Amino acid sequence: MFISISGKLHLIWHCLVSMETVKCVSMTGDSEDWERVVSTSMLEVIKRGSDPLISTARGKLQTKRSKLNDEINRELRMRNGAENLFKATNNKNIKETVALELSFVNSNLQVLKEEMAELNSTMDVYQSGGGVSSVPMIPMGLKETKDVDIGLPFLDYIQEHYSEEPRDYADEVQELASIRQAIRTPQRNPYGIELLYDYYNQLYFVEKRFFPPDRSLGVYFEWYDSLTGVPSAQRTVGFEKGGILFNIGALHTQIACQQDRANKDGIKSAINNFEKAAGAFKYLHDNFSNAPSMDMQPQTLAMLVQLMLAQTQECVLEELILGGVGDGIEKHLEVAHEAAMVSQMYEEAYKQMSQKPVKDYAPFPWTSMCQVKAQHFGAMSHYYAVTGLLDQKDSNDVHLLEKLFGKLHVEENENTSMLSRVPSDEDDKKQLARAHLKDALLLHEEALKHHDRCKHLRKIDTFQEVLKHAHDRSLKKFSDLEEEDDFTEVSSSPSIKSKTAQHAKVIMPDFARYKVTDLFHKLGPVAIFSAKHEWSSPRDVSMQKSSKQGYGFSVRGDSPVIVAQVDQASLAQNAGMKIGDFIIGVNGQDTKWSKHEDVVTLIKESGNSISVKLITPRDRNYLEPHRTPCSRAGSTCSDSSFNIPSTSASPSNTLSSTKSGNKRSKKGESGKNSSSWLFKKKSPKRETDEMEKVKY
Repeated sequence: MFISISGKLHLIWHCLVSMETVKCVSMTGDSEDWERVVSTSMLEVIKRGSDPLISTARGKLQTKRSKLNDEINRELRMRNGAENLFKATNNKNIKETVALELSFVNSNLQVLKEEMAELNSTMDVYQSGGGVSSVPMIPMGLKETKDVDIGLPFLDYIQEHYSEEPRDYADEVQELASIRQAIRTPQRNPYGIELLYDYYNQLYFVEKRFFPPDRSLGVYFEWYDSLTGVPSAQRTVGFEKGGILFNIGALHTQIACQQDRANKDGIKSAINNFEKAAGAFKYLHDNFSNAPSMDMQPQTLAMLVQLMLAQTQECVLEELILGGVGDGIEKHLEVAHEAAMVSQMYEEAYKQMSQKPVKDYAPFPWTSMCQVKAQHFGAMSHYYAVTGLLDQKDSNDVHLLEKLFGKLHVEENENTSMLSRVPSDEDDKKQLARAHLKDALLLHEEALKHHDRCKHLRKIDTFQEVLKHAHDRSLKKFSDLEEEDDFTEVSSSPSIKSKTAQHAKVIMPDFARYKVTDLFHKLGPVAIFSAKHEWSSPRDVSMQKSSKQGYGFSVRGDSPVIVAQVDQASLAQNAGMKIGDFIIGVNGQDTKWSKHEDVVTLIKESGNSISVKLITPRDRNYLEPHRTPCSRAGSTCSDSSFNIPSTSASPSNTLSSTKSGNKRSKKGESGKNSSSWLFKKKSPKRETDEMEKVKY
């Protein structure tokens, strides 16, 4: 692995910016040393998000969007204050002054929203820079979010609820805050996707640990609408998850748009990313309700899913014609069917964008782009039907024509049914070809007209080149068929059937692929030590016995072990030990994550004196099987709600842990979903009947 001097300096600069401790090697060191640095430190820097000091075109665009969001938020606050003052005062002069101020604020808001619309209409900056003339795609901008101060609320809750020393968890809280800061600027590559998924899965533990169902910590998550910039704030972790999932979809669209679709690998990558973007938006559509912002309303998400699938199908068509269509009428008609399918899918996306409330929300360039593409690919389907009919040697094969023409057209009315029949001679072929070319030219002209009406589309030179080339190609073909003495009126052609060999599909988010470690695993297994469970303050129990005497208690289970029996008038009972207590420490050693046999060993090795730290559960008896759900199944949340089916994939049963009790925790967690806006989840069952009872 060779790294230049400038590359080494750039690497050092990255490491300094990230504030990571990196083993420094001399500038004359071996390349293996630099490879080790790259593999350990540089990749960690990349994973933490894009460097805000590096100004790429897309980075500048996102920075400008962030500033506009802040300005819109400030103007909205000013308008709300002015409106409240206008309603509260009876002074005529004050009312006139406030009304004048409101007019200025509304004017500023209108200007800012127009700037935001202009920004959202920027598509060329996200496209591939390969220099090949290809049809541009529509990307999504990332949702912006504000900083959230979780330090003090989380540390206070650790002391209050878990009875732990807050300073012991300061690093974990800071690490969570750093990850959240990083997800605001994810890199547009797989590292950025991984970063967002890691944070999403980490939120599963955060919600379990710090968000009780009956109170609020005063932590508000604030996200801006991706297109309007209007802010929304909620206290639920589900709202935070919604913003992350939306950005996962948006980031996939940006990665797809930057692929070089002049080669097969680039096309396949674009297809995969568009399908994953559709999956993220579909997941939000199916599981997110009471959306506070327009970009996560069901109608908007349904439109985005359709748009992503249409762009996927367009990539399928590009792969089909990459390097040329090939010889044979069957191949040309296959392209015609595929182009008709793309046209149909863009037509459906255009219809969804044209219906309220999406009509007033979707950027006009998006609507124009879908309309132009529907017409462009519709014209392409007619053109390739003509090239297959006239230019291919096997088009004279009667049996082949009968086989293909039965599936080529959609019979619509009497005027077109005559042309749907298999052509019997060259004149019939030319008549059908002229009809298809006439419709192709009409669609090409409509596409160019709608393209010219949108100033944002006119800025994309490659798109105009593609449209004009396709129009000129069809016009030349039509001119070649024209004869001076032919005055036959050209009829409308039957529509080409939409058909594809590779349907665009929705790839749902794969949360299980991205394993994370619970940052707050020191608090204990999340199945027990969570915000929804209650227990007493920890108490230390010290006991001394003779060599012939026992302590008088038995334990069962693990992670943590539970006191299963306490003998009457025993040392354990006299010291205050109770049946059902959890043993969370033995002789100063934490045992929340310890296995049953490890705790047994600690007790046996303690000799004739032992100090045990205990807590008493208050919400249930863990010695008895728990058959009723402890969550508020079927209840509704005052803010957003996130209802996940019981069969949904969950990150919880695939998350890694560094403690010895991880295997027990994963088993107890299996089958539960990742978070709740409200999730329907089952309570973990303690395996008390399966563990041996050991008496001391």
